[in-house]
Amino acid sequence: MSDFQLFGALVHRVDTESPLIALTFDDGPTPGKTEQILQILAAEQIQATFFLTGRELEQHPQLLQKILAAGHQVGNHSYSHQRMLFKTPDFIAEEIEKTDGLLKAGGAPEPYFFRPPYGKKLLLLPWYLSEQKRLTVTWDLAPENYNQLTKDPAKLSAFTVQQAKAGSIILLHVMYDSRSNTMKAVPDIIRGLKQRGFRFVTVQELLRHQPVGY
Repeated sequence: MSDFQLFGALVHRVDTESPLIALTFDDGPTPGKTEQILQILAAEQIQATFFLTGRELEQHPQLLQKILAAGHQVGNHSYSHQRMLFKTPDFIAEEIEKTDGLLKAGGAPEPYFFRPPYGKKLLLLPWYLSEQKRLTVTWDLAPENYNQLTKDPAKLSAFTVQQAKAGSIILLHVMYDSRSNTMKAVPDIIRGLKQRGFRFVTVQELLRHQPVGY
């Protein structure tokens, strides 16, 4: 489940009446795709949050600079994007800390919120994050989980616009060719949500509207 873990703090949405939405993108950064989504966000003049993998940060450090220069937030999505189930504590620590180091070396401002690969977490990962006082950020709206929507950008965007609510954290993937329909849907998602009166913010800004501390 994206809204529960046994240890530590997890946020999957913010309980607010303010018309705010956090648009988040997982994976990458990927040459070509990163520039494409940044162009879309710039054209719509909105901010988003990118949960990046360490391996791809290591391969394409210049793309982190482009994301940061555009004013977006970045978070930690592990180093190798493996499911963190039945892994050793040392493996979990290395996956997170190595990616933290790459984000820091690239000048990304802290805090680095963590998003588990595939949203998977059992005991050791939440325990580690709790010990480190790290916030886990998941989502309350992941339209790509419905295969019938991923085949049609219009359906994907319409569903997302309809289902979003104040304080939603939306999960999308745009960094690979297999997600080309999602990339095509992003402009209509943004415009549709704007028409509903929503304003786009980073996850960090959205958390400022949390009624209680996280």
